[in-house]
Amino acid sequence: MRTISLDRRGLMRSAALGGGLLTLSAALPTWARSGTAGLAAPMATVSGNDIQLTIGHVTIDLGGRQGHAVGINGTVPGPVIRLRENQTVRLTVTNTLDEESSIHWHGLLLPFQMDGVPGVSFPGIKPGETFVYEFPVRQSGTYWYHSHSGMQEAMGMYGAIVIDPATPDPVAYDREHVLLLADWSFLHPHTILRKLKAQAGYFNMQRQTLAGLLAGKDQSGAERRMWAQMRMDPTDISDVTGSTFHYLVNGHDTAANWTGVFAPGERVRLRIINASAMTNFNVRMPGLPMTVVAADGQNVQSIETDEFQIGIAETYDVIVTPTADQAYGLIAEAIDRSGQVRATLAPRVGLVAPVPEIRERPLLTMKDMGMGSMDMSGGSEMPGMDHSAMGHDMAATDHGSMKMRDPSVAPQVKLGPGVATLSPMPVDRTGERPTGLEDVGHRVLTYRDLKSLAPNPDTRTPAREIDIHLTANMERFMWSFDGEQFGTGTEPIPFRHMERVRVNLINDTMMPHPIHLHGHFFEVVTGNPGHHPVKHTVNVLPGGKVSFDLTADALGDWAFHCHMLLHMMAGMFRVVTVRHEEDAA
Repeated sequence: MRTISLDRRGLMRSAALGGGLLTLSAALPTWARSGTAGLAAPMATVSGNDIQLTIGHVTIDLGGRQGHAVGINGTVPGPVIRLRENQTVRLTVTNTLDEESSIHWHGLLLPFQMDGVPGVSFPGIKPGETFVYEFPVRQSGTYWYHSHSGMQEAMGMYGAIVIDPATPDPVAYDREHVLLLADWSFLHPHTILRKLKAQAGYFNMQRQTLAGLLAGKDQSGAERRMWAQMRMDPTDISDVTGSTFHYLVNGHDTAANWTGVFAPGERVRLRIINASAMTNFNVRMPGLPMTVVAADGQNVQSIETDEFQIGIAETYDVIVTPTADQAYGLIAEAIDRSGQVRATLAPRVGLVAPVPEIRERPLLTMKDMGMGSMDMSGGSEMPGMDHSAMGHDMAATDHGSMKMRDPSVAPQVKLGPGVATLSPMPVDRTGERPTGLEDVGHRVLTYRDLKSLAPNPDTRTPAREIDIHLTANMERFMWSFDGEQFGTGTEPIPFRHMERVRVNLINDTMMPHPIHLHGHFFEVVTGNPGHHPVKHTVNVLPGGKVSFDLTADALGDWAFHCHMLLHMMAGMFRVVTVRHEEDAA
């Protein structure tokens, strides 16, 4: 095993941004023993103070077709890593690929040298080499791990982490199941990115049609002309869709019918993790209410709902109590409604839950463009529209002086070809139903519904406030923060150790962005002072803004990025530095 130097200058010189066959374990805990034999075997589990992990090539079989994947210990997903709060764990990771690799422990609080981001916190694991991650386990809850090298995460290199609390769990349950949601394509992710660079809507097979217009399901002719003039598409909700993706639960598609067993009347804890590369899911269990008890591994006050949207890299723990002797479906539907996956919760193996029809695909609105609730249906033009500036510098509100790239809106944003729009009127949407769930006839979880179970530990008022704009030219598939695509000249975002800062994320694009900060938790400002939800990833709705309060308590260099893998690869990534004040200069 080669000793790897953690010199930061060397790291930055070598920076490279980025990120089957299932085995059974005789020692599986009760919660993991369920599954339909021969169809959807349970995931393997590893635990203890010394854990061996091997990164390598794996064959994945979906729909009778085999493809090449990158997995851990020969499986996709990798084994569930089961830990206990307050233990010290040593994870020995060997890379058998012919390219560099890494593992990032998503949501875990640890020394930055153990965080696993090549070029930021360590130099990566070269082909044929081994790296030892060792750190104390400082928390409990539901988390996950994945590659941060190249695009291996999209090729299957991900797995779940479950950390049992050192003290009695405040959540009572009789049985649990881990449910890893994912997307998979037989197209290599580099091919997908190349196609999107050539034509951003390449995978969108749900554009508006004449039939939709005549049926009254799509926009009016006037609205269509307006959106066309602005070179925007109200069906552009997901970059990569069910036209190429297979949607999976624990590595299995709907036909494989992954099955979790319950006894009627049991309280069943479902640890739901969105390990997708590019897909936000809307999750529901028809006929079975879900009680949310944790978000991103942190306990929340119990809240019952019928559906929630889970952004990429988020986790939700829910309790369900099925009482009938029947099968229930867990439905994870892509937010653009281009596909879905069904898993089954049943009193015994062999039962199959129904697969519902995919619901009608949603359309974006002016609010998703950062224009509040402006109504476009009254005519073919918006008041004050400057046709001479149409396209990437178009006027877009009823104030003739405000343009979609008005520099006074966000003076810190570096305007250029990579910034098509700046939201003129972004609003806090944390209390709104997320994309595609605005009009469903049942309860839908919002961020504002989430309240931390324990009081927020840091009651200080933030000493300063910063704005970070999520920027893009969607037509050219260019993504950035504040108009800067990540590169060798990009300056880090600096914080002083233990300072309290309010960060305002402003989404100037028409897609939601799950934004993840490594090495920290933050409090999402939702109007529940003292009990704001504590998260490591927050999904910012299109044209919206989200504020979070951060106590910068972890020294070091940390990745900060959109967790849509291709957005990160295309530039929506920065490094956050946390330094003692005397070192900040």
